[in-house]
Amino acid sequence: MTIKEQLAKRAQDVEAYLTHCLHDRGIPARLQQSMEYSLLAGGKRLRPVLVLSWASLLHPQDTDITDKVMPFAASLECIHTYSLVHDDLPAMDDDDLRRGKPSNHKQFDEATAILAGDGLLTEAFGLMSAASIVKGLPADRVLRAIYVLATAAGAGGMVGGQAVDMEFTGRDDVPLEELREMHAMKTGALITAACECGAILAGAGDEDIEHAREFGKSIGVAFQIVDDVLDVISDTETLGKPAGSDEAMGKSTYPSLMGLEKSKKLAAEYIDTALQYLSGYYGSEQEFLWQLSRYIVDRVY
Repeated sequence: MTIKEQLAKRAQDVEAYLTHCLHDRGIPARLQQSMEYSLLAGGKRLRPVLVLSWASLLHPQDTDITDKVMPFAASLECIHTYSLVHDDLPAMDDDDLRRGKPSNHKQFDEATAILAGDGLLTEAFGLMSAASIVKGLPADRVLRAIYVLATAAGAGGMVGGQAVDMEFTGRDDVPLEELREMHAMKTGALITAACECGAILAGAGDEDIEHAREFGKSIGVAFQIVDDVLDVISDTETLGKPAGSDEAMGKSTYPSLMGLEKSKKLAAEYIDTALQYLSGYYGSEQEFLWQLSRYIVDRVY
């Protein structure tokens, strides 16, 4: 089975949980429809898969660890989806297409899209708590993971990164280091948190948690670089969103600052760094994470 097929299979398990995680929550029908429209629109489910994989890697003796961690893993997809819904709004990136479908505000309306994002973000914290309250994971692990994820998703992480991205839009003098720091917040923080939270929820020690965190940081940067490259070399049908939108909006990207080939090389270097943090582990989960890391950059070759 190829890594793409393995990722798709694991994504299906996440998808199965997502299809019912908003049920019986007393959500008004139109709002729930809007939330699920974006939440169930597909995607690689990379962030929840990373949570599940790191938890399984570091707690292989617990055959139920995936089931126990699943609500927390799903919460990352809720947070990621809310960020996409809000990023697409006219006041932000003003995109009409997401994952091959009309953006939430185009399918419904702006007010509903804003509320759908608000709802997804808030419901995410209920899902995080369910890992302990419903699934029985130790509360101290879940509390620590909630802290890590809230920090990554908040004003000093993903939200702050989007704010800086908007400040950078239209500028042609953004230093590479500032671009890297912005993307570490906007994209990398949530990917890093996915790996770190998986390790925390598995009850791992500080060294293993550090390895998960540093792995996540490296693949987070590589993932963003590859996204920037794909925006240049791919097409709208393949991406599921408008190709070339970064250049059209005057956004600072790795290709705009470094060129395509240097960007590809830098992404590969970050993946090489990530793989160093897997070198002390063995088994099927280590192999999956290894291949997944390579797949991130293979998409541009």
